[in-house]
Amino acid sequence: MGTNSLYGPLDPASDAGYTDAPPRMGFFTDTSVCIGCKACEVACKEWNAVPDDGFTLLGHSYDNTGGLSADSWRHVAFIEQPAASSVDALAVAAGGPATPDFRWLMMSNVCKHCTHAGCLDVCPTGALFRTEFGTVVVQEDICNGCGYCVPACPYGVIDQRKGDGRAWKCTMCYDRIGDGLTPACAQACPTQSIQYGELDELRERARERVAKVEGARLYGHDPDDGVGGDGAFFLLLDEPEVYGLPPDPIVTTRDLPAMWKRAGLAGLAMAAAVAVSFLGGNR
Repeated sequence: MGTNSLYGPLDPASDAGYTDAPPRMGFFTDTSVCIGCKACEVACKEWNAVPDDGFTLLGHSYDNTGGLSADSWRHVAFIEQPAASSVDALAVAAGGPATPDFRWLMMSNVCKHCTHAGCLDVCPTGALFRTEFGTVVVQEDICNGCGYCVPACPYGVIDQRKGDGRAWKCTMCYDRIGDGLTPACAQACPTQSIQYGELDELRERARERVAKVEGARLYGHDPDDGVGGDGAFFLLLDEPEVYGLPPDPIVTTRDLPAMWKRAGLAGLAMAAAVAVSFLGGNR
């Protein structure tokens, strides 16, 4: 079992005050079968009453959201790549040149619900908490808009809503999974690119899948990585940077325990020196 960087072992029951907690739940997103339909984006907004984000036309992609934000808790990326090993068959059939064809890399991105959650570590009000399912949720009625969680996230997931100031992100549909339902995005996905379930089972399923898909790699599944493994991980067809993901994410608060320990030892040393000086002066 992973550990929380500040609070010891990640045990949803002990962290959140629950007993007989259910197994840790998560997402496995298989990008090799994502068709870019954006059903997950729509379902997320619909169920969670997330406001629209302006429907911006970016001009360089079919993507009209651009990234995760306070008003986009799911984001489908469209990445167009030349496919050097193939040609445009329609162009050849029409007597044209054998120009290289292309491929789309599509990925539905979301909050990773990290094992070592930096956002959870730095929140001063308790607005961020870990649920009995091992997910990380923001309580908007407690958030004071300080913004500390925004730079603490190594994935750039959390965002403050304009005109509101409070932090917002994916809750993994906490209200749905508490009733035994599937999160809205996974429920709406027509190709099962987004899969929801027990995290250990999803990791085993992902290992079997990556062995069958040429050029595939897993991202965020390793409990020994810089965030202790993600509660939402991915099968990718290229390097993480291509999808806008950090290649080696590290939770920003991972060194805090050692820093506090060193500060404590330094404080004790100073107190001892003052005590010795005071006792010596009295002689």
